[in-house]
Amino acid sequence: MSDLLSQARSAAEKAYAPYSKFQVGCAVETVAGKIYTGCNVENASYGLTVCAERNTLFQAVAAEGPGMKVARLSVICLGHEFPPCGACRQVIAEFSLPGGRTEVTFLQQGQPVTRTIAELLPEAFGL
Repeated sequence: MSDLLSQARSAAEKAYAPYSKFQVGCAVETVAGKIYTGCNVENASYGLTVCAERNTLFQAVAAEGPGMKVARLSVICLGHEFPPCGACRQVIAEFSLPGGRTEVTFLQQGQPVTRTIAELLPEAFGL
């Protein structure tokens, strides 16, 4: 398992998910070479829940500033397998490498799968 995926798994173990029981973790490597991790944090008012991917990306922006770009991102959910949700895909695209080249890794059938954010979100919204 890749180093980023292992770090995402460690982050997932810290998730606050008393309602869904879906413990999700994320690890991001920025173009600056820094690594950030985060987990999902749920709330009884579901709309206030923050996904692991967005939690992690927002930490990276807070640390590196508005020019932060993501080189690679890995996400994992303990006991389940799925790629980032649509909202997270849009946020990843916002901080992606030009042309949507940022690599996103997740598990399918127990194996790491890597796609670019452009492959996962081919028609990202942009201004």
